[in-house]
Amino acid sequence: MSHVTTHVLDAALGLPAPGIDVALSGPSGDIIATGTTDADGRITSLGPDVLPAGDYRLEFAVGHYFRAAGRPAFYPRVTIDFIVTDVDAHYHMPVLLSPFAYSTYRGS
Repeated sequence: MSHVTTHVLDAALGLPAPGIDVALSGPSGDIIATGTTDADGRITSLGPDVLPAGDYRLEFAVGHYFRAAGRPAFYPRVTIDFIVTDVDAHYHMPVLLSPFAYSTYRGS
């Protein structure tokens, strides 16, 4: 199983958010994995099975998602910076998205 997974829900519609491109960057800033949310708004395989401890970033290209739906939006991207401290743990980052707000948390 991938060490990092995500799930994007369009909170304004109450539906999953498919087709959002996501990039995972490592401690050096280099992109180490990319993926696109599926019909359920999920990416279940994003990057390797194990990541070394360090600072990481997920970047969600949400502007394209809203433009494709013909909906105005304030944020062109959502960026989540997080720290891997337990190299054996799974890191799941859900995003609740709307055109003018977003929230995230560490899921399970």
